[in-house]
Parts: sequence; structure tokens; C-alpha cells
Amino acid sequence: MNEIKNIALIAHDKKKEDIIKLVLDHMDVFKDKKLFATDTTGKLISKLTGLKVHRFLSGPLGGDQQIGARIADGAIDLVIFMRDPLTAQPHEPDVSALLRLCDVHCIPLATNHVSASIILESIKARQ
Repeated sequence: MNEIKNIALIAHDKKKEDIIKLVLDHMDVFKDKKLFATDTTGKLISKLTGLKVHRFLSGPLGGDQQIGARIADGAIDLVIFMRDPLTAQPHEPDVSALLRLCDVHCIPLATNHVSASIILESIKARQ
């Protein structure tokens, strides 16, 4: 795995608390990284952790696509996307496109707390 410098953080509405908990649990990793997020997720992370987060638009308004463009440009090294698999999302095609870009560009992708924690612990062990 290449060095992880730039991390994108995305969370569906019902998963906002999960992503905040994840960031708080792994502050030692996040504090030294450049963070990107969709709008509301980024606001919450910044407010509750004090971390600086570059915010894009909200996911349904194009934020997922903005992060996808950064992936395609090679500017994102890891995506943590706390998805809500039990609620239909009106912007599901954008979500699918983002996940596809992670696969195409070999970007590590975590979609739940456990997989994200495993990746973050791996980053911590390499620091």
C-alpha cells in the first residue's frame, strides 16, 4: 500500500455518528492527514474534532462526484464511506460511480466501521 496522505470521508445521514466515532477513535492517524469530505460530514467532523477538513458539496448535490474527480486525478489515497445499506439513496448512481472509481484506480475503500478501523490501524503501524 502506498503512503496515505489524503483521505476522503463520506457518510450517509444515518451513519454520521459512526464516522465521527471513527475519527475520534483514530485521531492519531487523522491529525497528520489532509482530509476531504462532503459538506455536512465535513462540518460535523471539523466541529466535533477540531480537525481541518476541505469540504465539497453535499453528496446528493455533487459532492460524491467532486471526490470522484479527485480520485481520478490521483489526489485521494483512501476513501472511508460510511454507507447506509438499508435506506434507498436518491443519488445511488453517484455512489456507484464513486465506488467504481476506487476500484479502477486501486484506492482503498472502507464502507463500515470495522473495515475502516483495520485500514487505519494498518496506517498507524506504518507511521
